[in-house]
Amino acid sequence: METPTYNTAFAELEELVAQIEDKDIQLDTLAEKVKRAKELIKYCEEKLRGIERDIEEVG
Repeated sequence: METPTYNTAFAELEELVAQIEDKDIQLDTLAEKVKRAKELIKYCEEKLRGIERDIEEVG
């Protein structure tokens, strides 16, 4: 699987949040989507920390 850009990962995360908030979501599907959302949150946080470090080095 190709490494997503921050924007792609964030867009997928937003879509997952909308699906997770659906009151009719099945429990098995919910668990799968929450797991993927956690992975995306971790990825986005790491990307942001890396960008922050790069900016601090420049400044």
